[in-house]
Amino acid sequence: MNTNNNDINELNGLQKSALLFIALNVDVASQVFKYLEPTDVEAISAEITKVKNIPSNVVEQVIDEYYELVTAREYLLEGGLEFAQQVLEKSFGYSKALEVIEKVKNITTLHGFDVLKKADSAQLVNFLSKEHPQTIALILANLNPDQTAEALTELPDDLKVEVVYRIATLGKISPQTLKQIEKVVDELAGFSINQTMGQLGGAKTVATILNRTKVSLNKEIISKLEEKDQDVAFEIKRLMFLFDDIIHLQDRDIQRILKEVDRKDLGLSLKVADDKVRDKVFSNMSERAADLLKEELQFMGPVKLKEVEEAQARVVDVIKNLEEQEEITISFRGGSEEVYV
Repeated sequence: MNTNNNDINELNGLQKSALLFIALNVDVASQVFKYLEPTDVEAISAEITKVKNIPSNVVEQVIDEYYELVTAREYLLEGGLEFAQQVLEKSFGYSKALEVIEKVKNITTLHGFDVLKKADSAQLVNFLSKEHPQTIALILANLNPDQTAEALTELPDDLKVEVVYRIATLGKISPQTLKQIEKVVDELAGFSINQTMGQLGGAKTVATILNRTKVSLNKEIISKLEEKDQDVAFEIKRLMFLFDDIIHLQDRDIQRILKEVDRKDLGLSLKVADDKVRDKVFSNMSERAADLLKEELQFMGPVKLKEVEEAQARVVDVIKNLEEQEEITISFRGGSEEVYV
């Protein structure tokens, strides 16, 4: 890219992206790259190598355009198209506001799912309950796991397992398939969907979602999935970690986990735990610490099941964080086993 032209309209999106990354400092640019697809990083990086003799005012125009688009998108998500246009008109004038709005509609990733992400679980289920399970699965697969987990809890029992199974088996979704649910999402969001083919759903997505639901619910769903499709259920279980799975961990890993877990959470989490789980924990504590914990459990008064499940979830979060940091190994999920020497 080599130009002395002062008009950025001659630049394509890839060239503008390259100029924007050049304008950012190296640390910020590297952080942004982490959120891009590898193919996009390669394309932008290649374009950056071509940049030379670009007037500073062109770079400034690119930065201004990016700022305008981000600002407009935030306004659209906050209050819709009409609200965004009114606010932009006050800042940029009528003509410029229309231009920015049109660019946002055409070249950003704004679509109905962004608005659905703002709906609470009750609203979402009320909106989706009349739809086909495949449509529900496709929409929920586009939301964050916490929101999907909450929505699953609200869904009628006869839909829960069906939707989870369809999320697990979605695979690649073509633009044509997405167009089929455009009308559904548009009823709530008011924006059109424009997406290229992408990977949605899958066992890992379901495992992440179920890890955020109540223990009783995810066990029920897994049990019914096993009746429906044992292979899919096994793959989901392989990617999950439930509190009871502590019994499968190496002693050295249990000891590392106990250093990080809040003592109150540990006591609560063992309140209704299986004896095997309790024994596994006690055997990896000093005799004095184990005796104190046993005494605490013995004299612990009635507690809400919800509080116990929340404590177990926090313990599981500690375990998963330690695994991500490669400080412990969860080796019972299938595949090649870890070898200790």
